[in-house]
Amino acid sequence: MSLDTFVKHSKAQPEPVATSQEIRDRSSTFVANIFKCTSEEEARSCIKHLRRVTHGAKPASHEISAWRCMVLKKEHSGLMGPDDFEVRSGSEDDGEKWAGGKVLKAMVSLAVIDAVVVVSRWYGGTMLGPVRFAHIETCALEVCQAFKQQEELDECISTLSSLDITLAQLRAELDSLSPDADASKVKAPVYPVWTVSDLAKAKRLVKARENAIKSVTTLIEQRRLKNA
Repeated sequence: MSLDTFVKHSKAQPEPVATSQEIRDRSSTFVANIFKCTSEEEARSCIKHLRRVTHGAKPASHEISAWRCMVLKKEHSGLMGPDDFEVRSGSEDDGEKWAGGKVLKAMVSLAVIDAVVVVSRWYGGTMLGPVRFAHIETCALEVCQAFKQQEELDECISTLSSLDITLAQLRAELDSLSPDADASKVKAPVYPVWTVSDLAKAKRLVKARENAIKSVTTLIEQRRLKNA
């Protein structure tokens, strides 16, 4: 299959959640990418895309990979809760013996699930010895940490959205209990496009919304007592 045919027949092209800094050592280059995936099939699709498309013009000597996915156990429906699921994992050395296990170890150490990590190595002609495994692990850990931060950010954004809805409902209830209240509708907050660098800010906003909800809830209780 030609590159053009592969691209044409591919589904939505996978985008990495994070890419590591390059490590260069004696003309060899190491870099890692991490993608979301929910099955071994999706993991292999990401690996194939990276090899044939992203690195098609400059193929890596090795595309070392590992994946971990939460999947439904055989003969289970998923209706019985967490026990119906299990983590399935795998790795491929792609000619760099034992390297896939190093990548998988990095994923396990940070509890990364539903992802595939690919560490690409371009061999520079000089054998590096055991230090190559340190470079592979360093790149893998970097993208795994970024993946976990992105997960945490996504969770904060979801929580913040839910809290904004709750707060708006409570403020509307408070207004309904106040005869002289301004009936003008409060505009929903408009947020910028979040990045991992905004994680601390998102956490602060979640805390602020939680405190605001407590305050408005107290005011509602006081207003009800006053109106009784």
